[in-house]
Amino acid sequence: MDLLPAQEAAKIYHTNYVRNSRAIGVMWAVFTICFVIITVVVFIQPFWIGDSVNTPQAGYFGLFHYCIGNALTSELTCKGSILDFNSIPSPAFRTAMFMVGSSMLLIVGTMVCFSLFFFCNAGNVFKICAWMQLASGVLMVIGCMIYPDGWDAEEVKRMCGQRTGKYTLGNCTVRWAYILAIISILDAVLLALLSFTLGNRQDSLLPDDFEIEGNKEGERVTS
Repeated sequence: MDLLPAQEAAKIYHTNYVRNSRAIGVMWAVFTICFVIITVVVFIQPFWIGDSVNTPQAGYFGLFHYCIGNALTSELTCKGSILDFNSIPSPAFRTAMFMVGSSMLLIVGTMVCFSLFFFCNAGNVFKICAWMQLASGVLMVIGCMIYPDGWDAEEVKRMCGQRTGKYTLGNCTVRWAYILAIISILDAVLLALLSFTLGNRQDSLLPDDFEIEGNKEGERVTS
């Protein structure tokens, strides 16, 4: 038996709606994986700040690892380990490392939550991921704001000059990892908004008015 117009419209709308939602969901998953890679790179790379042509010493600093050149040999001496807090030159750097590291773990947890799509309601999973991505962005903001508070450390001053202080970089420059961390904040917000949108779309995958109208038409045919 042929479908009635209302049922046909509901079926076509539902098919297109599901197809579009899945396509956007796949795109969201791909961008989330890219965001995971970005946060891992930001966390482990020691290129948050670095030397310039006017710095007394060559070198660069990350969240926990840093290298400073020797004035006589020009060789870089590297120190700092994530497993040894005492090797990190500033308490602010340690706090920033903790915040950025927590941000990284949260966004990795978002990727792990992909497995929940096989067991739980998709709308709820999207919303859980959205809150995790939003929290990851907030932690990254805190880490980026706290990091310059450690620029008054003696090791930083040795590389950047004595004019260096809290939130004053002296002769040094901001490097690409710090810029990438700031960009990742925007990524986190956009991904969280997209996650909330996808979660709400999953909750209303088939509009009630189409479903009710289709049921009424079906009842008329059977009667």
